Amino acid sequence: MDKFRMIFQFFQSNQESFMNGICGIMALASTQMYSAFDFNCPCLPHYNLAYGLGILLVPPFILFLLGFVLNNNISMLAEEWRRPQGQRGKDPAVLRYMFCSMAQRAMIAPAVWVSVTLLDGKCITCAFCTSVPVESLGNASHPRLSQGDIQRVLARIPCREIYNGQQLIANEVAVRYLRCISQALGWSFVLLMTTLAFLVRLLRPCFSQAAFLKSRYWSHYIDIERKLFDETCAEHARSFAKVCIQQFFQGMSTDLVAARCHLPRKAPADAGEAAEKLLGITDQGTMNMALKSWHRCKPPLHLHQPALPTGNGWVGEGEPPTHPSAPRRETAAYYSWV
Repeated sequence: MDKFRMIFQFFQSNQESFMNGICGIMALASTQMYSAFDFNCPCLPHYNLAYGLGILLVPPFILFLLGFVLNNNISMLAEEWRRPQGQRGKDPAVLRYMFCSMAQRAMIAPAVWVSVTLLDGKCITCAFCTSVPVESLGNASHPRLSQGDIQRVLARIPCREIYNGQQLIANEVAVRYLRCISQALGWSFVLLMTTLAFLVRLLRPCFSQAAFLKSRYWSHYIDIERKLFDETCAEHARSFAKVCIQQFFQGMSTDLVAARCHLPRKAPADAGEAAEKLLGITDQGTMNMALKSWHRCKPPLHLHQPALPTGNGWVGEGEPPTHPSAPRRETAAYYSWV
């Protein structure tokens, strides 16, 4: 249990680790789905190709879209891409980094599905069974079969129980031939994916490491900023609801007192604290205006010290800030007459 708890805490440490864990779970789920899938080739000349390639390509596409759906950053990317310019510019490099990061994680489960499918060989056997070279593997000079009959016989190769073309080509020979081709394609696909991942990891620091660090930093910043904004809005909503409920019950108690129903009144201890968390936003219209302002013109990414107020206005408008003078120290001396 301790190991599972450590793994779970690692996945919850940051957004990137969490999405890596989700992609790993999806990759394992894709293999379990394929092992539990009941593959039934139609064994018809005009349907084998569509069924085999459909099983090979359609589930990876669904898993790819599911990888985007499960990624929490897809809504953040769409919001950052569609928001108005406002007071903060939109960096295309950060948007590209976010999209590429999500696409790389979403491609893990489809790549696992394609690899497992090609290594198993059933899809390729079903899709290309009519393309088996009968001239080199079987008896192409069968006198009683036309070209259409040969295609119908070859289409039944994946269905061993109804195959009746042993005189044309042996079922074991055709299946082994197609399965060897499928496994060769599968290992080539695995090698290609591994080589591409290795080259990306190896060559990326050699060309654009500074740009990559900048894009990664601001991508994490956007994610953290969104979480903090949601937490702040939730805290404000909680304080707003608490003050509204307290005012409602205070009004009810006032009405009851006016109706000569004497009730003990006690001021809530946390009323002032809840009112301070409202930060001056105490009505629905102001809150809606603040939310629209956050979306339309986010504050620029420039931290500055708040200006100090003076008697005539704000210091930062035309004159340098003045530091208050240090208080004068006074000392007292005591003399004793001896």
